Amino acid sequence: MNKYELAVVVSAKLEDEERVAVIEKVKEYISRFGGTVTNVDEWGKKKLAYEIQKMKEAFYYFIKFESEPITPAEVEKQIRIMENVIRFLCVKDEA
Repeated sequence: MNKYELAVVVSAKLEDEERVAVIEKVKEYISRFGGTVTNVDEWGKKKLAYEIQKMKEAFYYFIKFESEPITPAEVEKQIRIMENVIRFLCVKDEA
């Protein structure tokens, strides 16, 4: 099992319940593809470095999980088509 960290930037236009639903969906994808979520770190609303889709702010989440090497690619395929996720990045956690 490898350790990974997934950064997810969610639209600031969403209500709290919708935002929580987006993150739950991402966690569900991780579980579906054989991963185990170990930590979810919510950074809250932050200013974006540059405007994306006419938005200047967004919500940042960092999800740590353990899984087999194939899981991150499968999760990224699903996140890529999620409408409310502006950006995402999954990296192997070497710590």
